[in-house]
Amino acid sequence: MKRRKPSPTPEPQAAFYHISSVARRYDIHPQTLRLYEREGLLKPSRSEGNTRLYSDEDVKRLEVILNLIRDLGVNLAGVEVILHMREKIEQIENQVGEFIDYVRQRYVTGRDEEFESRRSSLVPTAPAKIMKVSSED
Repeated sequence: MKRRKPSPTPEPQAAFYHISSVARRYDIHPQTLRLYEREGLLKPSRSEGNTRLYSDEDVKRLEVILNLIRDLGVNLAGVEVILHMREKIEQIENQVGEFIDYVRQRYVTGRDEEFESRRSSLVPTAPAKIMKVSSED
């Protein structure tokens, strides 16, 4: 009796949504989504037939946009500035992370013994007592 090899688990495919389903889900008009695209706030991908396809990432970005507009009263220009600032913050966080990794690799890795000997070579001292000083004129 021959055993069949289990078929490899297919990788999950990214989900894409049509403009009508996204509009219905968030209770907005499709023209509003088109406006957000014209303003550069959303960049949905396109199918071969030029149909807008919204990814999960696009939908999350739309949720942020709608939160800013509906809940916080931010106008489209403000939304653009806030989204741009969020992207810059993410870039800076990535750069800082890369810098920290570089410093660890360059100056810390492999020097555990040196750091441990420095840590253990410190002489513990008792905290100083506070003394009241009076000033006489």
